[in-house]
This record gives sequence, C-alpha cells and structure tokens, in this order.
Amino acid sequence: MVLRLAASAVMLALLLSRIHLSSLLPRDHGTALAWLVVGLAIWLGAAVLATLRWQRVLAALDLQSDLPPLLSHSFAGMFVANFLPTTIGGDVLRVSRLSQTNGQAPASFASVVLERLTGFLVLPLISLVALFSHPALLRLGTASRLALLFSVGTLVLLVVILVVAANPRLGRRLAANQNWLRFVGAIHLGVDRIRRHPGEVVGVLLMAVAYQMAIVLAAWAATQALGIHIGWAPVMAFVPVMAMAQTLPVSVNGLGLREGALVLLLQPLGVPTGQAVALGLMLYGMNLAVSLLGAPAFAVGAKAPARVHA
Repeated sequence: MVLRLAASAVMLALLLSRIHLSSLLPRDHGTALAWLVVGLAIWLGAAVLATLRWQRVLAALDLQSDLPPLLSHSFAGMFVANFLPTTIGGDVLRVSRLSQTNGQAPASFASVVLERLTGFLVLPLISLVALFSHPALLRLGTASRLALLFSVGTLVLLVVILVVAANPRLGRRLAANQNWLRFVGAIHLGVDRIRRHPGEVVGVLLMAVAYQMAIVLAAWAATQALGIHIGWAPVMAFVPVMAMAQTLPVSVNGLGLREGALVLLLQPLGVPTGQAVALGLMLYGMNLAVSLLGAPAFAVGAKAPARVHA
C-alpha cells in the first residue's frame, strides 16, 4: 500500500509539473456546471445498472435477491472502495453482507467475481467496436497501440481464466485455496451453476453493456464540461481503455494512472495535457460524489435474518 501511495503521488506530481493549474478549470463555468450535473446523473444511473447486473448474475446462480438490499450493499461497497485506499474492500463488503442474508458465502463470492468479470469482457469489446468502426482511430500511433494492447490482452487473459476455471477437477481444487487462487475457484463455481441457466447469460451481458455504456456517456458529458470536443467515437474507444488501465494494482484508486493514460490516449487528438489530466480528475470526482451516497448504508450495516442456514 505504501508503494501504491508513492506511485500515485509520483505520477500525479509528474503530470501536474508539466501544466498550469489554472488550465485544469473550465472557462465557461455555467456550461461546465450544467454538463457536470448531467454527468453525475448518468453516473448515478450507471450505479443502479451495475446493481441490476449483479441481480441478474445472482438469478443465474439460483440466488434470488430483491433490488433494494442489493442497492444498499452496492452503494456501501462503492463508499468503502473509494474512501478507503483499496478497490477490493468494497467487494468484500458486498460479499459479507449478502452472505449474511442468504447464508451462502461461496455462491455470494462467486456472484461478485462473475459480475466483475463481465466488465472485463464488455470493456475491451466496446473499445474494439469503436476502433474498427472508425479506422482513423487506428492510425493514432501510441494511443492506438495502447488501446489494442489493453483490449486484446484483456480478452486473452479472460479466456485463459475461464478455460482454467471451467475444468472441473482444477476448478474444485482452486476453490479450496485460501489465497488469490480462490478467485478462479469462485469462477468455477459460478460457471458450473450458470450452465443450468444459459438464457440468463444473455441478460447479464446486456446489462453489463448498458452499465459500461452509461459510464462512457458520463465521461462524454465530462468532456463537454471541460470543453474537450473530440466526438463520441474517441470517447467510446479510449474511456474503456482508461477503465482497464486504472485497475492495475500500482496506484491508489487509479490516481495518476488514470490521468496518465488519458494524456497518452488523447494527445494525438489534440487534447492538451492539462485538459486530459482535468478529465481524469473530474471522472474520479464524479465517482467519489456518487459513492458518498453509500455512506448511510455503510454506517447502518446489513440486517441479518433471524435464521441463517450455514
């Protein structure tokens, strides 16, 4: 954690040292505020879509759950993930609170892991669709290569994980581990259950697409607030790449890494370093603002039923 804090500080310091702080602020404050409100509303809607995606995953795992408690768990998890220096703590909170109510900790754990994996499936696909439907985006040098590397690399890694997890013998063995390999075991448990409801997979993927596209739309609103007029296609192509890059465990909540990725991706489109950094910080701020709504749910906690079967 100390190394990650240091890495975020160094990356932000390097970026901020190359720009004037005044360039981070939009010139037309009224228009910027209006677009920011739009972006926040879309981001809030995306959080609800993410919870609906989780609900669909739970249904595929034969774990029916009402939406209100899932929303409470999701927003509480967002609050923990964004106001504590980790991206895993929020998921742990969701698993623990859900398993308190249904008494099925392994399946609850599997639902969160599978829900996360749908994002890593949809994000590169969105980026690749935008890149190949607008060939000019494939001729931007480093930005194009970075987008292709992250998109194709993520898909290949995901296929490898699913192949390993789908193996019955290996999957059961990994599920018994107490280290990071238990994530693969959780995927095996989830895949094994989902096979009974293949029709549910389509619903999960559609909800995953809706959620990720809502995040892209919120990012587009942020570009309008900052006066970055690059069009819809580049936002659709490069924001998913930024989202994949910021999950690398080398910084705290993606700080510095997200902004650096946007500088590399948007510079060939004529976006100054200051505006690219401002966009990254604005997206982070929008996420924090929506996550604050989870503070009451985190403080109240989950209500366990009177009887929970182990």
